[in-house]
Amino acid sequence: MEENLSSEKKIKSLEDEIQRRRAFAIIAHPDAGKTTLTEKLLLYGGAIQLAGHVRARKDRKSTKSDWMTMEKERGISVSTAALQFEYEDCCLNLLDTPGHQDFSEDTYRTLMAADSAVMLLDASSGVEPQTIKLFHVCRERKIPIITFINKMDMPALDPFVLIDDVEKTLNISATPMFWPMGSGQDFKGVYDLKNNMVHRYERVTGGAYRAPDSVSGLDDPELKSMMDEDLYHSFREGVELVKDGLSDFDMELFLAGEITPVFFGSAITNFGVELFLKRFLELAPPPAEINLKSGGSLIPKSEDFSAFVFKLQANMNRMHRDRVAFVRITSGKFERGMNVSVARLKKQVKLSSPVAFFGQERSTIDTAFPGDIIGLINPGLYQIGDILYTGTVPDFHPLPRYAPEMFARLVPTDTGKLKSFRKGVTELSEEGVVQTFSSQDGSTIIGAVGQLQFEVFQFRLQDEYQAPCRLENLGYECSRWIKEEDIKKFSSYDLILRDEKENPVVLFKSDFRLKSFTEANPEIEIFEHPPG
Repeated sequence: MEENLSSEKKIKSLEDEIQRRRAFAIIAHPDAGKTTLTEKLLLYGGAIQLAGHVRARKDRKSTKSDWMTMEKERGISVSTAALQFEYEDCCLNLLDTPGHQDFSEDTYRTLMAADSAVMLLDASSGVEPQTIKLFHVCRERKIPIITFINKMDMPALDPFVLIDDVEKTLNISATPMFWPMGSGQDFKGVYDLKNNMVHRYERVTGGAYRAPDSVSGLDDPELKSMMDEDLYHSFREGVELVKDGLSDFDMELFLAGEITPVFFGSAITNFGVELFLKRFLELAPPPAEINLKSGGSLIPKSEDFSAFVFKLQANMNRMHRDRVAFVRITSGKFERGMNVSVARLKKQVKLSSPVAFFGQERSTIDTAFPGDIIGLINPGLYQIGDILYTGTVPDFHPLPRYAPEMFARLVPTDTGKLKSFRKGVTELSEEGVVQTFSSQDGSTIIGAVGQLQFEVFQFRLQDEYQAPCRLENLGYECSRWIKEEDIKKFSSYDLILRDEKENPVVLFKSDFRLKSFTEANPEIEIFEHPPG
């Protein structure tokens, strides 16, 4: 009897922890304000006291999620950052993804670790190309999407135009939860359509601190005095049209990915961010069952532990030059020091040094639960896609991997740094952002889907390994894996390389060349992905 009660208490405790978790990613087109919104969510979540104040005094303006040297210098995000913080008894695992399309593969893999997504739109632009790509990844995975229309403090499109753009471009119903009071210099706040409350804001210089919030009803006479007559009537008319003309929010349709709730605000000035965060906790789902390749599903509250590696990162701690595996827990309870099996290696490992992330910072943890993102120090043991488990190995769908579309030769320019160069190429290529190949003459060839990936790779070799090199772009546009016995069937016009596992790969000058070769040689098998 006591054993049954103990077991029930243990399961209930695990369920409670699962219900507290929210694992979500923020997706956006470059310059939509994604990293700024991340910083403000941390500010309102109480994780930081001053937005941008996250490191030493000399570096006050840096953001929490952009920790890499190149990110700080260029003001762009080129690496996924994980940030865990508590807010109103919920444990949030936030994944700030790269917005640049050259790093879309990193973002796609990161979305596999999220249970929901915040789609950030620029109010002056609406839905943009990279947003569309990332939205479709979410839809394929049936991830619920919450929309935040940002930069309402700048000149913006009409809110009805923005709503219509979301619905027509993305083929999803959009239901406003807030309604903006003007835009640009006339932006005065937002109206909460659910609670029938007006939230007015005072501008905060730089948006570094929490914004003062004044709350009133729609018929407050002071509200009318805040705006000129035309703006006031336009706002009231918009509210009435939304209430009468747009469909009500449906939670089931949202969780099924068929409807997106829409919020308006300004991350840079903090307008609407705290309101959004509170409502987000109500909308975003905790970890749910995961569909498996075999057709079954994995239940988070299972007694068996399971997790998968979705990202590797080198040199997060410059002092120790270590590598970290980002792991999403999918079922069971994680405990420091536990022994788990690694499916690919077919052996057990002891997880003795787990950490929780807060950007570049990390802290040792003793326990973690489904929905949590944890880090494991990686001495070359783990690979992207690795499954960690106790009991029976779960049959997860594989993480996406894409064939490179651009290629370049890396030439070390300091022969005294060859050892550092080789180490840097090996460790950085493990992250999966670029793929490395070797040619018959021993040259190092890297492949990627965008030029910026090359520049980041070269920069990090110099910055993190003190191994300078130059890039020589190659005139090839696509790659395919081939069988060993078919190598001699290709002409010198095509370039034969070896990938990290010594599999033969052929580079084609163009898609036209690839198509003409396959048509002329239908008996030769070529593959978009490496074998296994």
